[in-house]
Amino acid sequence: MQSTTALAEPFRPTVADFHRTNRGGGLFSESISQWLGAAFAVAAHRLGLRPTALTITNLVLGLATSITVVALADRVAAGEVPAWVVGLLALVGWQVAYSLDCADGQLARVTGTGNPAGARVDVLADVAAQIALVAALSATAVAQHPSTPIWLVATFAGTWMVNLVTSVMQAGPNAASMVTSTSLPVRLVKLVRDYGAVIFVAALVLLLAPALTLWVMVAFTVVNGGFLLASIAFSARASYR
Repeated sequence: MQSTTALAEPFRPTVADFHRTNRGGGLFSESISQWLGAAFAVAAHRLGLRPTALTITNLVLGLATSITVVALADRVAAGEVPAWVVGLLALVGWQVAYSLDCADGQLARVTGTGNPAGARVDVLADVAAQIALVAALSATAVAQHPSTPIWLVATFAGTWMVNLVTSVMQAGPNAASMVTSTSLPVRLVKLVRDYGAVIFVAALVLLLAPALTLWVMVAFTVVNGGFLLASIAFSARASYR
């Protein structure tokens, strides 16, 4: 007679099971990137992969995509390479890489295979991937507009990391939000800080009108810089309560 343990079905979480454990990220990320991440997590679980394997794959794909954009920036500006080719590569490469970034956390939480070292690798991989992304957008802007001021590139690069820093801070025990409303209008406004939406727009500009990349840099410098100042003021005010 077989034991109950022997008859037990193996644990097979579904895409919905993984998606339920997602950590948000914004309207676009939750509606698209996190669902793609859940599908990747299911595949990884069935293949017996660890979350860090997804993290490294995300890093390699993100870096490869951004490095390709940098390498072809001058040729796109000269008309030697069609902009749509590079833009399509960026659109697919960056989105898949980000979905894998969503997947590693889901896999860790559902299977209980996460650990502090893996979490550190995840954050460090995000830093490396976003540095490469900033380099790709900056290289495109400079190739399209050689007179782009260096201070703009530096400010864009510095303020871009505000998203990553605040995301890490919001994951801790002292997390707080300046706007807690979850209404649709508020969530639509917050798309300007939704990483999935941001890289979608950036890649779309590379695909359709790479000459506008400079203005994408200006826009995100203003948005991220403004959020940084608002966050400082919000936190400073809260510290006096």
